[in-house]
Amino acid sequence: MEKKTMLRKLLQRSISSTANPNDQSAIEHLEEMRKRLIRTLLAFLVAMVAAFIYVEKIYHWLVRGMDKQLVLLGPSEVMWVYMIIAGVVAVTVTLPIAAYQIWRFVQPALPDGTHRSAVLLIPVISVLFVAGICFGYFVLFPMVLQFMQRMAEGTFQTMYTAQKYFTFMIHMTVPFGFLFEMPAIVVFLTKLGIVNPHRLAKMRKSAYFLLCIVAVTITPPDIMSDLIVIVPLFLLYEISVSISRFIYRKQLQLSQAEGSAT
Repeated sequence: MEKKTMLRKLLQRSISSTANPNDQSAIEHLEEMRKRLIRTLLAFLVAMVAAFIYVEKIYHWLVRGMDKQLVLLGPSEVMWVYMIIAGVVAVTVTLPIAAYQIWRFVQPALPDGTHRSAVLLIPVISVLFVAGICFGYFVLFPMVLQFMQRMAEGTFQTMYTAQKYFTFMIHMTVPFGFLFEMPAIVVFLTKLGIVNPHRLAKMRKSAYFLLCIVAVTITPPDIMSDLIVIVPLFLLYEISVSISRFIYRKQLQLSQAEGSAT
């Protein structure tokens, strides 16, 4: 028994002495990621509970322009509708918190010159997300809804269920919240040196093609509706390229100044 105990101790010592410090660093990184995820999740839950308190008022504001009341096909459908509304509000509120937690997690690996710009991007991310949702809700959603109503007029009796109506609304709004994040993402990637304006300019045709596919897919089949969506998306891409060019020039000037100083 004593020999077995001694062998176990020697084995444990050999393992601990040959342990890779990178493995311990990886464990610390995973622990840090877990903390950041938990904080983001708690912020989302708090925001969702707060939104659920006012969800009925938000619901009435969202359906204020409808002539008829929405239909429920089951007793639990009203809970689904309220949860989805509160969830979208919670995502909007939690987005800057999630961005801050991501920044805190990757901060040690970022170059020193990107820390300040990364912090400044956090409120910009929130503004762009809200702007995208507003564009989808106030421009795209009523345009597509009116087109669908004109198609059904005189042929079908329209009766919208709450679940179908709000699913349709979310599909017309939330994706644009993420699409409008394009300038912020390009700024961050340019700061890291992953993209540059030359690469974005070369990708222009492919990017335009993908944006056209997105616009044509979600809009009614008429040229005016397509242009209403395509033009803002193209402008976003060109704004992203211009911002990337500005940042890239500043980085080149700083590198040249440092090179001449040395």
